[in-house]
Amino acid sequence: MEFTKTDYKRCIVVKAVGRFDSATAGELEKVLTNLIPADKDIVLDMSDISFVSSAGWWSIIRVQKELKKKRDDLVLVALNDNVKDSMDLIGILQYFTVYPNMVEALGNL
Repeated sequence: MEFTKTDYKRCIVVKAVGRFDSATAGELEKVLTNLIPADKDIVLDMSDISFVSSAGWWSIIRVQKELKKKRDDLVLVALNDNVKDSMDLIGILQYFTVYPNMVEALGNL
């Protein structure tokens, strides 16, 4: 799994490439959890994510819960249709701020 991080004034953007599954969920959670002390929103660019398993969703949910305790947010950007449909199917779509592209995400934070 490949991650790149870009620090902005109001948020940190994390770009991931690949799949969030049982083999990579721990790595994803570690990368995101390490950013929580920055006291900024985390924007997860998912434009190059083709699949998210239940393990991947649980990692994302745990990070979101920790951020919410600090009044920060985990924002998801550029979800492909399969990923968005899986979020809707398991009933978690409503708990996340989702933007179609990075321009809108950064413009609204």
